[in-house]
Amino acid sequence: MPGPSRSCAREPLVVAGLEFAVLAFQELSAKIQIKRLVGDGQRVRTGDALLMISGSSRALLSAERVALNFVQRLSGVATATARFVDAVKGTSAKILDTRKTTPGWRRFEKYAVVAGGGKNHRLGLFDLVLIKDNHLVALQREKPNAIAAAVVRARKKFPKLKVEVEADTLAQVAQAAAARADIILLDNMTPARMRQAVKMVGTRAKTEASGGVNLNTVRAIAATGVDFISVGAITHSARAVDIGLDFKH
Repeated sequence: MPGPSRSCAREPLVVAGLEFAVLAFQELSAKIQIKRLVGDGQRVRTGDALLMISGSSRALLSAERVALNFVQRLSGVATATARFVDAVKGTSAKILDTRKTTPGWRRFEKYAVVAGGGKNHRLGLFDLVLIKDNHLVALQREKPNAIAAAVVRARKKFPKLKVEVEADTLAQVAQAAAARADIILLDNMTPARMRQAVKMVGTRAKTEASGGVNLNTVRAIAATGVDFISVGAITHSARAVDIGLDFKH
């Protein structure tokens, strides 16, 4: 039997999902001993050890890939999130995730977003009413306007939920603010247009920026004064980071 094995970071990253690794190894053998050297949400450097693991070689090698798949993927989400959080540091904007997650992994990936310093937005369709462009087209004949009609209907049917309205134009922003939406989603607007929208809304609602958000643009978006910036890429496009498991001689 080899000496204690080490799970190490092979690049700088933010850790997430260690409990999955622990469970994977313990599923193969209850006698495996595991010492956690870092915690989820912690930033580590290349070469830093995450876990020390002792036990049956067969069990360790059998569980290795499952354990690493979980930790590499979730640490990748946490690391991607942390980069966006760092990019807006010093502003009032908060980085939000979206529902663009891996099937079956939504709760796990949203946990990793929090480990990276981000905030969870909607877990599903049940915890917030989001009125999008297709909804507004369906209600385009309603008076006084589709947004006002949609907000009234949403509040009547789901009185305990917050209501968010997607706005593509400043006219829609004005309508959403007048309808007393809780959050107004500024969709694919330029920073200059967002700044106008934020000023127009004032304290009547929170504002969220979405669309065209990447590490090159997020700082300028945050500087417009929006409250939230939603970034689908931190879950749907996060790269699995490089973490290894090495036996010691």
